[in-house]
Amino acid sequence: MTSKNTSGIDPAPRPKRRTFSPEYKLRIVDEYDAAPRNEKGAVLRRERLYHSHVKEWRAARDAGALEKLVDRRTSPARPKKSGLATENEKLRRQVERLQKQLARNKVALEVLGKVPMTALRAATVSG
Repeated sequence: MTSKNTSGIDPAPRPKRRTFSPEYKLRIVDEYDAAPRNEKGAVLRRERLYHSHVKEWRAARDAGALEKLVDRRTSPARPKKSGLATENEKLRRQVERLQKQLARNKVALEVLGKVPMTALRAATVSG
């Protein structure tokens, strides 16, 4: 017998993505490189990392780009938009969409000849 989730809510919360500081990345790369061949896997298992992490971090370190080790998508250095700016941008898009819709409706009414042109001009001037 299978149980159904009647509330519609996912019982398990979505896991949060791990983030790594540049210092941590450099420390792990140095530790991994210093480990003997048969102990490199132990470092990865202990830190719950993949070899691809170390390869990517080593390449960035070798390129001399410490700032490239910071994930710009999730770093706190990324400027966040304020709530007002986000809402303002949303409202601007909505106004733009509604203006386009109004223009289409005016053209459609004009083509159909349902409304005299003077009424349309008066609506354009007042709006």
